[in-house]
Amino acid sequence: MITGGAGFLGSLLATRLLAEGLALGGEERREVEELLLVDLAAPRGPLADETRVRSFTGDMAENLHRLPDADAIFHLAGVVSGAAEADFDLGMRTNLDGTRQVLEWARARGNAPVLVFTSSLAVFGTDADGAPLGEIHDRSLPTPASSYGIQKFIGEQLVADYGRRGFVRARTVRLMTVSVRPGVPNGAASSFLSSIIREPVSGQTALCPVPSDTPVALSSPQRTIDGIVRAAETPDAKWGSRTAMNLPSLTTTPRAMAEALDRVTGHDASRLIEWSHDPQIEAIVGSWPSLFRAERAAGLGLHPVDSIEDIVREFVRDHAPVPDSDTGSGSGSADQEAARAR
Repeated sequence: MITGGAGFLGSLLATRLLAEGLALGGEERREVEELLLVDLAAPRGPLADETRVRSFTGDMAENLHRLPDADAIFHLAGVVSGAAEADFDLGMRTNLDGTRQVLEWARARGNAPVLVFTSSLAVFGTDADGAPLGEIHDRSLPTPASSYGIQKFIGEQLVADYGRRGFVRARTVRLMTVSVRPGVPNGAASSFLSSIIREPVSGQTALCPVPSDTPVALSSPQRTIDGIVRAAETPDAKWGSRTAMNLPSLTTTPRAMAEALDRVTGHDASRLIEWSHDPQIEAIVGSWPSLFRAERAAGLGLHPVDSIEDIVREFVRDHAPVPDSDTGSGSGSADQEAARAR
C-alpha cells in the first residue's frame, strides 16, 4: 500500500515496485501481486490502466476501512511544509492524525507489516539562538522550527513506538528536498528549488524567494525513491535503531543551481530566474540544515548524487519538453539532443 500514491513520489515508487518487485525485509525478491494506491485523487497515466493497481480515493479515514491486508505500507501522504504552516488545522489533521490512523489500521491487521514512513529534514530547525544548525548526523537531536517539522517529528516517534511494540516493522526515512519535481509548484516552502530549474527549461520565468547563496540539501527524485525502497528491503537486524534515518543529500545553493542549469542546457536559461525576497519562505527554508553526514544510509549502500548537474540532467532527460525540430528551437546541448532522440 502507498498512501499519497497518486502524487509525484508515490507514482514514481509505484512504477518502480511494479517494474522491479520487492525483496521485503531482505527476503527473496517477489513480484508485486497487488498495489493499493490511497490518495485524494486517482492515479494518472500508465498506473491508471495497470491491472495490478487498485485505487482508493478520498479521505484517509474513509479509505482505511475498505482496504485489504498489506505486506508493506509506504506512508507518503501529507500536507507539505508551506501549507502546514499556513493552515495549522489542516497540517495537524493530515500529517499527525492521518499518520496515527495508518498506524492504527496496521496494528488492527495483526500481521506486523513493514511500514516505511517518510519524514523530512524539516525536523531540524535552528539552535537556541536562532542560528542554523551545523553538520547533522544520525544522532543529531531534532529541533523543529515549523508546524510541519513538529508534525513529522511526532510521527517519527509514533512509528518508533508502534515498531517497539511489534505492531509494525518500523522504518522511518528523512527525505531531503527533492529537486526537480515536474508539473506545477506545490505548497512546499522549498517548491522554488524545483521551479528555478523546471520553469526556465520550459522557457518560463521562475521566482527564487531566498538569497542566491542560501545553502540547501537536495536529492534527486530517483535517489529519493532508492532510499524509500532500500528501507523496505533492509532486514530488521540490519536496519538497527528505530530512530529515523537521514537520507543522503547534496549541499548546494540556488546560485550554483542556476549556473548548473546554464551548463546543462548550453545557454543562458538562468536569465529567467527572478530573485525576489520572501521573508516567510526564507525563515522556513533558512531554518533547515544543509549539511548532512548520512553514515547509516551509506552503510546500506545509499549515496547522494555526485553534482547538481546530475540533478538537472535527470530532469531534462525525463521531463523536459522536446523542441520542435522544424522551428529550429533548442540550444543544441548534449542533454537536449538526447531528449530529442528519445
